[in-house]
Amino acid sequence: MGDEFFRRVTSLIILAILIIISFFMLKPILMSIIIGIILAVVFASLYDWLFKITKLKNISAGFICILLIFLIVLPFWFLTPIFIEQSFQVYLISQQIDFVTPLKTIFPSLFVSEAFSVEVGSVIHSFVTKATNSIVNSFARILLNFPIIFLQFLVVFATFFFVLRDKEKIMSYIKSLMPFSKEVENKLIHSSRAITISVIYGQVVVGIIQGIIVGAGFFIFNVPNPLFLMLLAVLAGIFPIIGTALVWIPVIIYLFIAGNIFPAVGVAAFGLISSGIDNILKPIFVSRRTRMHPLLILMGMIGGLLLFGIFGIIIGPLILAYVLILLEVYRNSPIKGIFLE
Repeated sequence: MGDEFFRRVTSLIILAILIIISFFMLKPILMSIIIGIILAVVFASLYDWLFKITKLKNISAGFICILLIFLIVLPFWFLTPIFIEQSFQVYLISQQIDFVTPLKTIFPSLFVSEAFSVEVGSVIHSFVTKATNSIVNSFARILLNFPIIFLQFLVVFATFFFVLRDKEKIMSYIKSLMPFSKEVENKLIHSSRAITISVIYGQVVVGIIQGIIVGAGFFIFNVPNPLFLMLLAVLAGIFPIIGTALVWIPVIIYLFIAGNIFPAVGVAAFGLISSGIDNILKPIFVSRRTRMHPLLILMGMIGGLLLFGIFGIIIGPLILAYVLILLEVYRNSPIKGIFLE
């Protein structure tokens, strides 16, 4: 009995040490692994459909990998230099904008004191300078860290390929580790997949479409640096509650100040279409039963962004969702109830 207990404790200690070492070894690429898994969940239905046609796992997974390269890597490769150039132009323009004069026109009673006007102008100018400078530096770091980014992409696609190809084996192994009954396991896996699809399609994909609609308005009405502004609109559109208005409203204010009335009205029209299309697209992509509350998504995105960086926008809400799913399983409640808006 004593020897058996000693062997068991020793095995657990060795296992714990190996898990800790493995964690620190995989920590630099952990985010890429998670992104690869999330993408595999999103494209699983397409893989299943393609596999029914080809009957070949490697061919089906490889074809979807190539599709993903065209959707992600090629735009990233060709558009990054343009984003860098236009972000630098936005930085230079922001240094020349007079922020106080329009505010004096709108709120004359608040800007009676010249000292107050100078102070407000200095604060706004400092904020805009830091924000635009941070964006320029972020794009510049992409070029400087290109070898690391290439390796991260390699991990994403390798994870994506093998998770797609071997998802049945992986799911069987995960189920074997779960301390739940078969019924709870199936509910847990189904709910996790449903909420992942909900966040990706309902928030990320819809946000990208909204940003592209606003970007089309920027291009049509010849707004300066339209591609960069469209990128900002896409990022803003992904965040719930905030939306693309965070980008297109300042743009139309800038156009009105510059005397470009017709382009300002045109951009406003595209902005309103972008904001309203959310109510049309979300029901198409996402069932209401698996739709997370906007506040949960917003908190998850902001917390994920601060902790994990840009990919935390996607991972943060999913972590919150999985925690809530586990809590509902633990207290034996209907899983879908916590996600209703």
